[in-house]
Amino acid sequence: MNKHVITSISVAVIMAVIASCQPRTENGSKAPAETKDSTSQRIQPADSGYVDVNGLKMYYEVYGQGKPIVLLHGSYMNIPLNWSQVIPVLAKSRKVIVAEMQGHGRTKDIPRELSYEGMADDVSGLLKHLRIDSADILGYSMGGGIAFQFAVRHPEQVRRLVVLSGTYAHDGWWPEVEAMYASFTPDMFKGTPIQKLYDSLGNDPAHFDEYVKKVISIDLKPYDWTKDVKNIKAPIFMAIGDADGVRYEHALELFRAKGGGKMGDLTGLPKSRLAIIPGTTHIGMMQRTDWLIPMVTDFLDADLDAPPPTF
Repeated sequence: MNKHVITSISVAVIMAVIASCQPRTENGSKAPAETKDSTSQRIQPADSGYVDVNGLKMYYEVYGQGKPIVLLHGSYMNIPLNWSQVIPVLAKSRKVIVAEMQGHGRTKDIPRELSYEGMADDVSGLLKHLRIDSADILGYSMGGGIAFQFAVRHPEQVRRLVVLSGTYAHDGWWPEVEAMYASFTPDMFKGTPIQKLYDSLGNDPAHFDEYVKKVISIDLKPYDWTKDVKNIKAPIFMAIGDADGVRYEHALELFRAKGGGKMGDLTGLPKSRLAIIPGTTHIGMMQRTDWLIPMVTDFLDADLDAPPPTF
């Protein structure tokens, strides 16, 4: 693809990220400006702070009570940008644990390569600190990759796995998406809410360019965890948009490996699930919470050994 076209697509994607960061009212219009501290979450964490794990001081927050679920954000995101519309809903019936990954939000970067494996190990350390033996894990985009690696590396800590718009191999993205990553530059983020929150959360503005380059570096290196991911024992719910950056075949391959691709009326329902959300892009996935959250909670609460329905 022409380099200038790829750059234009990259700018468009970043603009879409910025738009998706803005809180919305129920009818879809932009919500009124709120204070920096509220970030539209409207509820306060029951616990928050920093945990020393693998050389990091990882920032985390805990909301609600009930079965624990861990939310893992996407690239360049943090707790308020990714989860402000999700936390209040899930926290009504669950213990919601949210953390900011290496170099993101209030978790300062350290001289360590950014990797899905390393961030998965960090999340494992956080759960041990919180004395949570196992939890449901939900990851979006980059967080989906972390979720896959968490289930591979720490299977005893996973109950059920939810991956939204994430991949388990670099070629799980459409080719033009994978090609686009190399065109990301710090200038594309200048003056955006992503940069403003980076500065406001106590990071050194002089290192913003390094932050942008380091985060995208995770997707500039080939990776393929297909064999390990197909061997994950925990049930998996994978959801992508019909206009996502993730190839349909990539999601279908995993679903078939987990028992899907058969008529459930004859063979029974698989323990894992797949959803392709209509009219939904990669960024738009996080604006479909009114559809996604009921699907997610049904998967997490369902008796996965139940027989298929009958007339």
